[in-house]
Amino acid sequence: METMEPAYSAGVLLLIAAGAVAFLLFLIISLKMHAFVALISVSLLTAVVAGIPLTDVPDVAIGAFGSTLGAVALLVGLGAMIGRVLEVTGGAQVLADTLINRFGEKRAPFALGVAALLFGFPIFFDAGLVVFLPIIFSVARKFGGSLLIYALPTAGAFAVMHAVVPPHPGPVTAATELGGSIGLVLLMGLPVAFLSWYAGVYLVSQRFLSKIYVPVKDSILVGNAGAEPTELDEGAGDVAPPSFASVIGILLLPLALIAMNTTLTTLRAADVLTGENTVITVLLLLGQTPVALLITLLVATYTLGRKGRSLATLEGILNDALAPICAIILITGAGGMFGGVLQQSGIGAALADSLSDLGLPLVVSAFVIATILRVAQGSATVALTTTAGLLATAVASADLSDAKIACLVLAIAAGATVLSHVNDSGFWLVSRFFGMDVKTTLRTWTVMETTLGLAVFACSALIWVVVP
Repeated sequence: METMEPAYSAGVLLLIAAGAVAFLLFLIISLKMHAFVALISVSLLTAVVAGIPLTDVPDVAIGAFGSTLGAVALLVGLGAMIGRVLEVTGGAQVLADTLINRFGEKRAPFALGVAALLFGFPIFFDAGLVVFLPIIFSVARKFGGSLLIYALPTAGAFAVMHAVVPPHPGPVTAATELGGSIGLVLLMGLPVAFLSWYAGVYLVSQRFLSKIYVPVKDSILVGNAGAEPTELDEGAGDVAPPSFASVIGILLLPLALIAMNTTLTTLRAADVLTGENTVITVLLLLGQTPVALLITLLVATYTLGRKGRSLATLEGILNDALAPICAIILITGAGGMFGGVLQQSGIGAALADSLSDLGLPLVVSAFVIATILRVAQGSATVALTTTAGLLATAVASADLSDAKIACLVLAIAAGATVLSHVNDSGFWLVSRFFGMDVKTTLRTWTVMETTLGLAVFACSALIWVVVP
């Protein structure tokens, strides 16, 4: 659905957006209204106040809700099932123990973060996070302390890869819009992503944010997962946990399938692969993220989960995995509804039009515009692509080098990362996955996303000054 013509000026729309966010926080924090109900209520009210025709309000709200669910529900559901199988079979504990033995207890958060950076190269934020959840919980239960010690470095790693590094859609689209080289964005983005993660996520989370105590038992996905060991059928005897190699194989399977899809898609876009080929088409299908996760679930279920368990028990394990995430999926969809309403009201376009002629250096304008669009409508990908489209004409007239354009893409990604809050579906995923209330999520996740984005911008600005 295309963005509607704004009913008010940019200033009025900004006030409406700010009022909507403030009212939403008031409902959730002060009145203790359920986040799902509060998000839907504020979304509908905002749509009306922002001037969306009353007859269009249901379509706009439901459309945004549905598009968010379409992108998230399959990934979260399949990922939660994979995580539950790894949890019940002891695979997550094996992986955690092996990582800790090799890196040591003090370096466990660093080890998890680096692993997430590697896995996050081709896998989207939400898909990667749900696969890593049982590992995070296992390590946190082993060593105690706040869950955030291990959760934030991992989630931050997936977040920076999703925003900064191709083949993720935001940086790919931004580079294309600006006429830059996707390959150069990739080469520059990888070291920037690591440095920014280390400074803006790892150091900040370990020295400051991890002091906020979030117990593992409060996580929405742990629940009865800690009830050991009720999953084996009677008379089956003790079943040895899976080997480290088999667990790694399960985790690498979706990575390999998605990487295959990414490689083939890139080769097709570069006209290296031309014409119709049935084998390539099938491989592309197998590498689609939901299909890759489904294949991984089937392999995990019938190689790890079947040992010592009947099919009926196995079905119950998978069913138990879905129950806790229903609230996550619905709240995430409602968060997408709120962001979609803000976008469809025209606030993003109105703000962008008023900011495109700020007279600032291009790299600073890129960051500022992307930041305001991110705060206004929530989606990092939308902020990336919209900002790139707005700057495309200025970039073309400036006749910049590919290196400078890559810097702009990184600066846009930085602005699209900061200040994740209640209109961002990722905010709600993190909040519900790790059992945090809204206030705690604002104090931790929002702060970490902001320091991460600022670190990315610092790197991009420095490179902008250095490269020709």
